[in-house]
Amino acid sequence: MEEYLKSTYYIDSDHSTIIDFSDKNCKSGSTEIEKAIQLYYAVRDGIRYNPYSMEPVKDAMKASAILKKRQGYCVAKAVLLAACARSQKIPARLGFADVENHLNTKRLAELMGTDVFVYHGYTELFLNNKWVKATPAFNLELCNNFNVKPLEFDGTKDSIFHPFDKSGNKHMEYVKDHGTFADLPWDRIISESKKAYPLYFEDLERRTKDFSADALKENQ
Repeated sequence: MEEYLKSTYYIDSDHSTIIDFSDKNCKSGSTEIEKAIQLYYAVRDGIRYNPYSMEPVKDAMKASAILKKRQGYCVAKAVLLAACARSQKIPARLGFADVENHLNTKRLAELMGTDVFVYHGYTELFLNNKWVKATPAFNLELCNNFNVKPLEFDGTKDSIFHPFDKSGNKHMEYVKDHGTFADLPWDRIISESKKAYPLYFEDLERRTKDFSADALKENQ
């Protein structure tokens, strides 16, 4: 478990802001599972999900940088949760999969040119002698705007995206598994993302829009 506990370039769990944030948000937890649950919700709802925030800059993907910005897309939030867990001596690693997203905003869909999200990120935490998946991507406000059930986490069962929204419409399915990693394979992720979404990285102006507001407008 040593490699899943140490601080790394991206999962900089020994950074003072990560330690402070983690200590503050799980101070009432007396067990690893309780602490993990509290950290999950702190990252899920305290860090705004923003799919327009991906940029080809290594420093921007450090957990401490993500915490400072208080926003990030799924990979960024998974990195932050992993760092928070490691700061509390909970083994953590990153998992990635391509997913087909059946709920998307028109603006983002135009930039991506596809409904397949490559290298969707989640966190795996080692709790009660087993690895448990935790996906802190969508904050509660965004879920409400999208009419999607918020994803809960109890520290004992895998928590991945619900396959259906509140109305029973198909939401998201995993189509390709990329495995798990002790640190962020950023060069691979950004390379594959540029291949999959060339327009996303060219049309920077449309990336600055408010994803949550677009979701609310389209789903009212």
